[in-house]
Amino acid sequence: MSHDLSTPVPPAPRSPSEGRGSRRAGKNGKKKRRTGRKVLLGLAVLVVAAAGTGYWLYSDLNGNIKGVDINDAIGKDRPEKLPTSGQNILILGSDSRAGDNAELNTGKVAGARSDTALVMHIPEGRKEAVAVSIPRDTLVTRPECTKPDGSEVASAERVMFNSVYSQVGPACVVKTVEKMSGVRMDHYVEIDFAGFKDLVDAIGGVTVTVDQDIHDKSSGLDLTAGTHRLNGTDSLAFVRTRHGIGDGSDLGRIGLQQEFMIALLSEIKKQDLLGSPTKTYKIADTLTAALTTDSELASLTALADFGRSLNGVDPSTMETIMLPVAYDKIDPNRVVAAEPQASTLWKAIRGDQEIPESAKKSPAGGKTS
Repeated sequence: MSHDLSTPVPPAPRSPSEGRGSRRAGKNGKKKRRTGRKVLLGLAVLVVAAAGTGYWLYSDLNGNIKGVDINDAIGKDRPEKLPTSGQNILILGSDSRAGDNAELNTGKVAGARSDTALVMHIPEGRKEAVAVSIPRDTLVTRPECTKPDGSEVASAERVMFNSVYSQVGPACVVKTVEKMSGVRMDHYVEIDFAGFKDLVDAIGGVTVTVDQDIHDKSSGLDLTAGTHRLNGTDSLAFVRTRHGIGDGSDLGRIGLQQEFMIALLSEIKKQDLLGSPTKTYKIADTLTAALTTDSELASLTALADFGRSLNGVDPSTMETIMLPVAYDKIDPNRVVAAEPQASTLWKAIRGDQEIPESAKKSPAGGKTS
C-alpha cells in the first residue's frame, strides 16, 4: 500500500541497548574533546613559554652589545669601498684600565688605550683571510676628528698610534687607519681585556706553542719552550707580554698576538661551539658583554649573518703580517711605516690582491709574517 507523501513516517523504535551505546559514545566524545583541548592548551603554554624564553635570551644578549656609529662620526671623507665583495674589519683590543680591567692592570697605567690593532682583510670568496697588525708604538698623522661628545680635535703629526683611542675615541682610530692606508674599513670590532679573559675561560682555554722560554715579570707570563694550555689570565699575559721576548719592544709582542689569534679561532672551530646551544649561549653572553662594534653589526642578527658569511675561512690558512716599520730617526723607541713596503701592502689590500713578498719585509723586525 502506498503512503501519502504529505504524511510523515514515524521513525523505527530503538532498542534499549542502542540508546545506552549512543549515550556512552556521546560521553566519550566529550571526554576526547576535553582531553584534546587540554593537550592543545598545554602545547600553547609550552610554545608561549619557549617563545618568551627565546625572546628573553635574545634581548639579554642583544642588549649586551655596544654600538658606535662610525659612518656618522667620520662622515663622507673616506676611501671608496672595495670594488669586490671583500671586507675589511678593524679589530681593537682595548685596555680601559677601569672596572673589571682594573684588576688586570699590572702596570697601574691610567686611561683607556687600544692595546692591539688588527686590520683583517677577507678577500672575495671568503676562503682566506689576512690579518695586518699595526704596532702600537707607530708614529702616525692623526686626522681631524670629532669626539663622542661632539667636540672637534685638530689634526696632529707624529702621534703614537695607540694614543688616538684614548685621546679622541674609536671612530678617530678608524679614520686614522683609513687615512694611513687608503683602505675603507667596512666594520669595527672592539673587545676589552676583561672580556677577552672571560671568553678564553668560557671555552675552556687555548693551546699555544712557543719555541723559547718566556719570563716576563711585567705581564706575569712564565712559560717554558713547548706547548701549553692557557686559561684566561695566562692568555691575557701572553698577548700583553713584551719584555720576555725578542728585543723587548712592541714588535716582539705582535708575533705572540698573531699566534694566539690563530689558536683561539682554531679552538672555536675545533670544539664546534656553534653546534652546542649550551656552550653557545655561555660564550655568546660572555663575548657580547665585552663587544663594541660599528652600528651595522651591533645586533645578534647582524653578527650572526656576518659570522655565517665567514664560515668558509679556515684559521689555519690565515696569513698574519705586521705592518712594515722602521725605527724612527728622531726617537728610536718609536717606529714609522717603512716605505715602499707599507704602500705596496695597502695597495694589494685595496685591490683585493695577493700581497707581494716584498711588502712583508720590515727594517725593524725582519720578515713580518
